[in-house]
Amino acid sequence: MMSTPTLTKDPNTLAAPAPSPATKRRGIKPRSWAPNTGAARFRSGARRAGRGIWGSGAIILFLLLWELGPIYLAPASTRVFLPPLHVVLQALARLVENGQLQNHLAASLTRSASGFGIAVVAAVALGLLVAWYRSLDQFLNPLLEVFRNTAALALLPVFTLLLGIGEISKISIVAYAAFFPVLLNTIAGVRTVDPLLIRAARSLGLSNFQLFQKVILPSAVPTIFTGIRMAGTSSILVLIAAEMVGAKAGLGYLIVNSQMSFLIPDMYAGILTVSLLGLLVNYLLVAVERHFSRWRTAVGSQAA
Repeated sequence: MMSTPTLTKDPNTLAAPAPSPATKRRGIKPRSWAPNTGAARFRSGARRAGRGIWGSGAIILFLLLWELGPIYLAPASTRVFLPPLHVVLQALARLVENGQLQNHLAASLTRSASGFGIAVVAAVALGLLVAWYRSLDQFLNPLLEVFRNTAALALLPVFTLLLGIGEISKISIVAYAAFFPVLLNTIAGVRTVDPLLIRAARSLGLSNFQLFQKVILPSAVPTIFTGIRMAGTSSILVLIAAEMVGAKAGLGYLIVNSQMSFLIPDMYAGILTVSLLGLLVNYLLVAVERHFSRWRTAVGSQAA
């Protein structure tokens, strides 16, 4: 009597699930349950790389135009006033090597950070009070509107005459320029807090201080940080202009002194440093905003 052979299943192979009756009626082929993970990861990485290249494409084109334009598109006399990018980078490396750039950068950062910090603390505190107390808003609003519509650079001669050309005048002009963006966004952030949250906090017996700490400030953080980011940019720009008028150190002094000494590559190196500094400050403020807004992301992910 002959025995029938038995078929053994390979434990390393995965059996595809049986197609459902609805799938059979529609004529849809069942999906394979063994995707090629290596190819999928490669395609995902390629898509991310493509998005990164496309997102930085305008910057790359600008840098290429800066490098090739003065050499091939402009006359030779123009290169004196618009040197190629590699010449500017060489000047930047030379300034870093002899320590000049570090000294100017440290002076500008000290002034900018001091004025910016004073403006943020004062503007947030005053903005909370103005937004919460209507009588204070009615009293201060006309004066605030007058100063808000007065450009900081228009008052630079006044600050210089009253406070001199030292550090106090530069820190004060930076604080003035950074104050109003933070103030206006703080007022707007407090006034857009959901009234239901305020009433719920009141019903729980929270005091005014606890209400500001637990409800109003967390809800107004995104709007406040919008003003803080605007103020960070304004503080750098106004400081550069102030350093061009009267200073012995700083990025603004480096730019104007290089221009007057006809060191054009050094001038462009200073301008490039200012651009990179503003970009770095913006990224840092965005990171701080995300840190203080983590609870919003958590709540949104749970709701989704």
